[in-house]
Amino acid sequence: MADADANETILTRDAALLKDTVREAGALARSMFGTELKKWTKGASSPVSEADIAVNDLLEARLRSATPDYGWLSEESADDESRLLRRLTWVVDPIDGTRNYLGGHDDWCVSVALVEDASPVLAAVFAPTSGEFFFAARGHGTTLNDAPVRATPGSELDFSRVAGPKPLVERLKPSLGEIRLHPRIGSLALRLCRVAHGALDAAFAGGNSHDWDLAAADLIVQEADGRMSDLSGEPILYNRREVTHGVLMAAGRDRHASIVAHFRDRPLP
Repeated sequence: MADADANETILTRDAALLKDTVREAGALARSMFGTELKKWTKGASSPVSEADIAVNDLLEARLRSATPDYGWLSEESADDESRLLRRLTWVVDPIDGTRNYLGGHDDWCVSVALVEDASPVLAAVFAPTSGEFFFAARGHGTTLNDAPVRATPGSELDFSRVAGPKPLVERLKPSLGEIRLHPRIGSLALRLCRVAHGALDAAFAGGNSHDWDLAAADLIVQEADGRMSDLSGEPILYNRREVTHGVLMAAGRDRHASIVAHFRDRPLP
């Protein structure tokens, strides 16, 4: 019992740290939004800017100095595999939706989760231009701007309230008729989080997403009575050596079960 109480105290401390730090990081990103920025491409086609690096540096300085025993996994930091030996690891996307950020669009955010033994226990996603601040703690629900939120109930599908790659979502339709999806949301973390407060009924992620795109949104959806998984219903594991994931889906609990059942009978090729 004493250990459980101590862990809860630590998580309460870390929750306050996470909220304050993500708000500060969002303010920094917002101050650089729409300015002339140095930018470059990493890998095949992934854009990076000096704003991504500045926000990453702020997050790392604040979080790691306060929790030196925790691991660190960020899109904009070299991977230090000592994280695999840590019970608790910060999983960070300094600016999720960099392409939109650089293009002057609003759908970008700061996304940070604290992962314990492969599952997120704390999560914050902040979209400064829209003012949306999602927060979740395991076992304590999800809030949007401090108000509790829940995913929409039911199992029916209104495709205008579904976001994700159209060829994938089309595999859910009962006929050959045209479907009209929700307008594209360039930030994957925001796309998934909008299931948590009912703006979307379901959201899909195509292949090649990463821990830092997903971990915070995963807990935010779960704690809002939703589920997020691969198409077979298997939960997503974080802070493993391999941080890339395949096709994923988030929805309210009943709708999630219905979609998993659909793909069980009609698996992707």
